[in-house]
Amino acid sequence: MSYRELSFFVDAPTAETLGDALMDLGALSISVTDSQADTPEESPLFGEPGSLPEIEAWDASQVEALFDAELWTRFPQHTEAILAELANLGFVIDSYEEKDVADQDWVQLTQSQFEPIQISSKFWIVPSWHAIPEAALLNEAICLCVDPGLAFGTGSHPTTKLCLQWLESISNEPFFKTASILDYGCGSGILAIASKKLGSAEVLGIDIDPNSIQASRENAQSNHTQASFALPDEMPANQYFDIVVANILANPLKVLAPALCHYLARSGHLCLSGVLARQANDVIEIYKPWLPLHVHAEQDGWVCLTGQKP
Repeated sequence: MSYRELSFFVDAPTAETLGDALMDLGALSISVTDSQADTPEESPLFGEPGSLPEIEAWDASQVEALFDAELWTRFPQHTEAILAELANLGFVIDSYEEKDVADQDWVQLTQSQFEPIQISSKFWIVPSWHAIPEAALLNEAICLCVDPGLAFGTGSHPTTKLCLQWLESISNEPFFKTASILDYGCGSGILAIASKKLGSAEVLGIDIDPNSIQASRENAQSNHTQASFALPDEMPANQYFDIVVANILANPLKVLAPALCHYLARSGHLCLSGVLARQANDVIEIYKPWLPLHVHAEQDGWVCLTGQKP
């Protein structure tokens, strides 16, 4: 199947209702993006469950509607008919763009969007369909094979990078080789697998999503790594860890503070990410009864918080 894409440039209040109207007019899919993306005027949206982002839509939004191109074969003036119907519905369309989208190998297209990611001189994330980059080979880097799939975590997000860099920074400490590590909210298992690759003794990944546990186990096998993964209710209450890593989001991290600190052994190290810079002080305050936290590093508005339990 080939497609015809119509793109409209509207203000924030119009974007959602216009998308609904286009679906009623036969659109197969709708996407709304920042029309200023990749420019200095780009406005990132950050939010998480239980809260709204600082802005809920872009002042300058681009609404993209994908249609079956066969409609234009049967009726070449179909674009004009859509515009006329939108006008009847009260939409004022000042500008739009139109283009044909050929049918593609969508698997290949998706794979092409995931290139090898250099985390540091020592760490690379390399999808299974890519060859290991020459720079990684020259530096004898640790290459983690993680493909996008059922669970969150391909290594591309700043929060994952920050955690990986922190793990690398402590991997040369004497205690690391005998350390037990808990990756809470393991997603694809990338932090647990990286910990084992760095030489830690014991690694357990926990996630509430059974798909994440499945993906983590498969990724561990692909990386020839021995790591355990389980659901929260399968975790012994009296098990303690020398290092606890949690890359989730600020609100869940606040709720999980008693549990995460319970599982952290005395003198243990805690690493939290998934926290926006503006949320850091609130999270630090929540964890004060158990241990002092500080901002270890920041990237693209996200921070990594670390601390050691007394």
